[in-house]
Amino acid sequence: MPNPIKMLLWIWVVFNIFMAVWVGLNALKTDREIFGAPFGLPASPQWDNFVTAWSLSGFGGAALNSAVVVALSAVLTIAIAAPAAYVISRSHRRLAALAKTYVALCVALPVQTILVPLFIARSEVRAFAIEYLFGWWDDRITLVFIYIATSLPFSVFLLTAAFASLPTSLNEAAEMDGASPLDTFARIMVPVAWPGIKSALVLNALNMWNETLLVLVLIPDPSQQTLPAALLRLYGTMQYNSNWGGLFAGIVILIYPVLVLYLWVGRRIMEGLTSGATK
Repeated sequence: MPNPIKMLLWIWVVFNIFMAVWVGLNALKTDREIFGAPFGLPASPQWDNFVTAWSLSGFGGAALNSAVVVALSAVLTIAIAAPAAYVISRSHRRLAALAKTYVALCVALPVQTILVPLFIARSEVRAFAIEYLFGWWDDRITLVFIYIATSLPFSVFLLTAAFASLPTSLNEAAEMDGASPLDTFARIMVPVAWPGIKSALVLNALNMWNETLLVLVLIPDPSQQTLPAALLRLYGTMQYNSNWGGLFAGIVILIYPVLVLYLWVGRRIMEGLTSGATK
C-alpha cells in the first residue's frame, strides 16, 4: 500500500513544478494568448516582456539591492553564527545549556511579533546617524543588520548541531599538537563542518532573497527596496496597463534565480545537514 504522506509530497512537488513552468511560459506570451490559451505554448516568444518588466518599477536597481543585501547579510550571519555555535556545542557549562534554550526559543519567535520594535529602532538609528554621525543614512544598511539579527537564531541552532556531531577527538588531537582554541576552530573545525556551514549559508540566502515584509515596513524609499517589493510595484502597474506578460516576466526574474540555485545545491544542502558526523 502506497504511503499517503509520500503521495501528498509528490503531488505537491508536481504542482510546484507545473506552476513554475506555467509562469515561465506565460512570461513569453501576449495578453491575448494568456487569456485565450493560458496553458498553451506561446505562438511567438515575447522576449520584450522581460525588457518591460526590467525597465519598469526599478527592477534593475532592485536586483542590485537584493544581490548586495543578501550577500552581505548571509555571509556576516554565518561569520557570527559559526563561532557562537562552536562554543555552545563544545561547552558543558550551564550557560551553554541556557544559550541553547534561548536560541531554540528565538527560532520559534515569528518576526511579525517584533515588527513594531524593529520599526522604532530603525527610526531612532536613522535619526541618530543623520544628526550625530554621518549626516546621512541608507536604510539598506538597516536591512542588513536586521536580516543578520533575525537569521542568527536559526543559523546558530543549525550549526550547533553540525559542530556537536563532530568527534571531540579532533579537539584533543589539536590540543596535543599545541594548537590554540582559535586555530582549532579556524583550521580544523570549520573545514570539517564546511558542508553544514555552506548549507546554512544557502538557506539563509534563499530566505533573505524572498523576504518581503521587512522591506516594505522598514524601507520606504523605492530606490532602496529589493526585488520582492519591486514585483509588488510592478503588479500595481501592470494590472492597470493590461500587460500581464510583463508581470509574469517579473515573477520569473524574481523566482527563477532562486529556483535554479536550489536545484543546483538542493542535494548538497541535505548532504551538508547530515554529513558532519561522517567526516
